[in-house]
Amino acid sequence: MWRKYFSIMAALPLTLSGVLVTSDNQKIAYEHYLNGHQKLVIIVHGFYNSKQAVLLQNLKDELLTTYDVFMFDLRGHGKSGGFFTWTSHEDKDLIAVLDYLKGKYKRIGIIAFSLGASICLNVLSKEKRADALICVSAPSEFKKIDYQFWKLNPKDDLFYTLISSDGRKGKGVRTGPFWLKKQNPIQNVGNLEVPVLYIHGQKDWVIKPWHSQLLYDRTKTKKKLVLIKEGPHAEYLLKEHAKEMINIINDWFKENLKLEDR
Repeated sequence: MWRKYFSIMAALPLTLSGVLVTSDNQKIAYEHYLNGHQKLVIIVHGFYNSKQAVLLQNLKDELLTTYDVFMFDLRGHGKSGGFFTWTSHEDKDLIAVLDYLKGKYKRIGIIAFSLGASICLNVLSKEKRADALICVSAPSEFKKIDYQFWKLNPKDDLFYTLISSDGRKGKGVRTGPFWLKKQNPIQNVGNLEVPVLYIHGQKDWVIKPWHSQLLYDRTKTKKKLVLIKEGPHAEYLLKEHAKEMINIINDWFKENLKLEDR
C-alpha cells in the first residue's frame, strides 16, 4: 500500500508557488509546475480569468505530459496585486516572468488568450524571449474590440461563468483606468521573430475573427491561422472544443519546440 502511495506521489509534478516583483513594484503570483522536462509552456490568461480557472488548469494537466508549465496571474487578477490596466502596463508582468525563467529551459512556448495574447505580441515584438507562441482570440487593437454584449453566449458567459461552480472558480478582476496609453499589436506583429499560431472561434462575440486574420496578414515570421467552426471566445474554446484545441496546441508546440533545432 505505502509503496503504491509513494509511486503515485513521485509521478506528480512538483509545484512551486511564489511572487515576482515587476519593474513598477507590482506583485505577480505564480505557480511553476516541474515535471522534469527541458521544455516549458507559459499559460497567459485573459481578462476576468486567473491561473486557477478550471479550463486553464485542465490545459495545464494536458501539457504536463510533455512540458513543464508556468502559470501566473496578471495584475488585478487572482492573487496578484494591483489593478488591471487593460494591457497598458501588463507587459511588465510578462517581462518579470520571462526574466525569472531565463536560462532555466532549452525551449519555451507561450499560449495566451484574448488580452493576454495582446500583451505577448507586444512584448515578443521587442525581442525574442520565447521560441513559439499561440494567440487565442487576440485583438489587433484595443479600441477596435467588438464588444457587443447583446450577442453574448448565455451558456458560457452567464450559466458557466456566473452559476457553475467550475466556471466561477478563479474568476474576477480589479480594474484600473482604461484610458491609459496602449501598444497596439497590429503595429508590432511585423517585428516578431517567433513562430505564431493564431486561433479564433468563428462565433466569437467579443473579438471578431477578423482581428486574428489581420494580425496573421501582418505577421512576417512563420505563422498559421486556425478558425474553429462554431467556436466561442478565448478560454471557452477549451470547453466547447477541448479535443480539437488540445490537438492543435500540441501539434504547434511539437513542431516549433524541437530540441534538435538548436
